[in-house]
Amino acid sequence: MTTPPDEENLTCRPRVVLGIVGDRWSLLVVRNLRLGPRRFTELKRETTGISQRMLTVTLRSLERDGILTRTVHNVMPPHVSYELTPMGRTLREAAMPLLEWSTAHLDRIDAARAEYDARS
Repeated sequence: MTTPPDEENLTCRPRVVLGIVGDRWSLLVVRNLRLGPRRFTELKRETTGISQRMLTVTLRSLERDGILTRTVHNVMPPHVSYELTPMGRTLREAAMPLLEWSTAHLDRIDAARAEYDARS
């Protein structure tokens, strides 16, 4: 049995979007842009554990998908800043409950993992 093209589009396309925002770093970068434009070094400092290369890859991906904009400032020395687009701000608003849930339950998750690992 084949899936009709319209139904396939409705089930597959959201997976593409979830892949974009559901990677390890994207939502953290989006959260770290909540207070306005940030320079690369600020984002690197605020996104604990991310490598310079991975931050670059994540920023390029989010820019490509229209989640953030990259602005090169013509000053001496030149610098670059990143800022959420209107669509990026709606993503931040949608993701905030998940990020807050994660923070609120981190200790319980750690405890559950430790208990699980002790049984193995």
